[in-house]
Amino acid sequence: MNFFEEWVELDLNPVISFSSAGRLLFSNHEAQFLFNRIKQKELFDLTLKYAPKTFGVETTYIDLTIENYVFYAITVKYDNEDEIHMKLYKSAMVKKDSQLTTRNTNITNIFTLVDLAISSRKIKSKTKFIKNYDPSIPEFKINAKEFIKTLNLVYDIFTNSEILTTSVILKIGEYIKIEGKKYSIISVEISSNNKIDLSSFNYEDDNASFIVTKLKNKISIDLPLIS
Repeated sequence: MNFFEEWVELDLNPVISFSSAGRLLFSNHEAQFLFNRIKQKELFDLTLKYAPKTFGVETTYIDLTIENYVFYAITVKYDNEDEIHMKLYKSAMVKKDSQLTTRNTNITNIFTLVDLAISSRKIKSKTKFIKNYDPSIPEFKINAKEFIKTLNLVYDIFTNSEILTTSVILKIGEYIKIEGKKYSIISVEISSNNKIDLSSFNYEDDNASFIVTKLKNKISIDLPLIS
């Protein structure tokens, strides 16, 4: 790997190259995170949408949100009919990791908290609850009171779901940065088998110890793995 290839690989903005048929030719390290959130075809279509009308390069200022990320611009370049290249410019992470707090957290078993929330729901609900847990996840520091409260708010919005799946997983290759330290991410994802209107769900807490993200038919709670 030469200097320029290494420089692109270390770029904190996604850099991707496609063939004319949409086949992936190159993606840097940052782009790999993006592919975990959006389909390759959608990124290819986005590249074509902002491509210059003739050979060359064009930068367009946009307001694009893809899950936890916000991008303010896109550059598209192509010099022939075989390849097209794009770069997205990351504005900021909606996560705002630096605002998270570790106050009022204690070593807790997250599965116990999730089971508690689900059990209380089963009593008064016809929804079928499916649990998908990664048993290798250890106990870690959680603000249990805040977490249970938020989890109940999430389940409230999915009241009309026929089947509700709760997954507790370790996110590979992603981290939350708090006070200069990087922590792995434990994600609690609640998803429905049918379409649910999530527009009324809103979570804001200036002293939160985790990140809540609203997606299509899914809400995730990302917690730093602090032992």
